[in-house]
Order: sequence, then structure tokens, then C-alpha cells
Amino acid sequence: MSDTPKKPKKPHAVYTLVVEVGRKSGDGLPKGATGAALMCYASGVDEAEAVRETVAILKQADMAPLDVTGYGTLEERREQGHEIEDDEIALMTQALEENAVIVAQVTPYFGDDAD
Repeated sequence: MSDTPKKPKKPHAVYTLVVEVGRKSGDGLPKGATGAALMCYASGVDEAEAVRETVAILKQADMAPLDVTGYGTLEERREQGHEIEDDEIALMTQALEENAVIVAQVTPYFGDDAD
């Protein structure tokens, strides 16, 4: 048995992320969509870890993440004046309890033919 003290676990927080995805075979997006924006709640010790975990999980799900925008934790969003509904808080709580990434909303993009 080792006498080395265990490193204290850093507390996790839940971060709100919007992930832009492109098209990839098997991604489940509607026919004709050029990509999508995914609103995600991701648990992590910091936002960088939450982003890494989210991108990895989306890649496993045959999605093609292109860009991630972080909006911070629940507390940070409240400080910025965001209105946060109870159902959104429930999903954030679930993400924290399960140490998970939850995709709360998918908004498909459709190309504009007016080029």
C-alpha cells in the first residue's frame, strides 16, 4: 500500500456549449441540411475539459464538430444576465450528476440557394 496522499479530486462544473457541426455520413441530420448547431451541457473540471469531452463524444456519434463556443457555467451565465429556464437547470444538474454530455437542442442549417 502506498503512503502517497491521494490528489484531491477537482470539483466538476457544467458548461453550456454550442457546437457547430458539418455533414458526415451517418450523422442523423435531416436530408438537405448543411450542418447544425448543438446546444450541449457538459461536465468537466474546467471548460477546456468539457469541450474535449463533448467533441470526442460527438465524433463517436458520427458527427463532424467544426467549432465550439463556450458560454460558461450556470453561475457565469447568470452573471451575464442570461435567463435560464427550470428545464435547462434540470439538464445541467443531470449532466453534473452523471458526469455526462447532454445534447439539449439540435438546430439544423439548410443551405441558401441565392449564391
